[in-house]
Amino acid sequence: MSITVRRDGITGTRHILKVRAHEIAVDTGGEHDAGPTPHDLYDSALAACKALTVLVYAQHKGIPVEEIEVVVNRDDSQERQGLYKLDSTLHVTGALSEEQKAALLRVAGKCPLHRLMTEVKTEIETRLV
Repeated sequence: MSITVRRDGITGTRHILKVRAHEIAVDTGGEHDAGPTPHDLYDSALAACKALTVLVYAQHKGIPVEEIEVVVNRDDSQERQGLYKLDSTLHVTGALSEEQKAALLRVAGKCPLHRLMTEVKTEIETRLV
């Protein structure tokens, strides 16, 4: 699968991100703020993965989940020193036992992107064509 990003025009910093048939405007978050920043997308990917992982798990196990909300807050104050902190909270509604809530929290911590961000070495090659 390829993801492409192309500048939207010849002025400003807005770009269009294309994933399959989906398009998302992205920007630097500066003066024009025409879309989420790359950091926003990174953090959003974690929130989305946690929410979807919890939902699929709950459906598979027959856990009566209604609403799911994941909030991710970023502390990038030490990013240049090598530390990028993400704090996530999970809010789930439904007729859930304490045991089910604990299981959902545990599963949220094991979502594929959480594991990718914390346990996997990523190698990136960039070429000019």
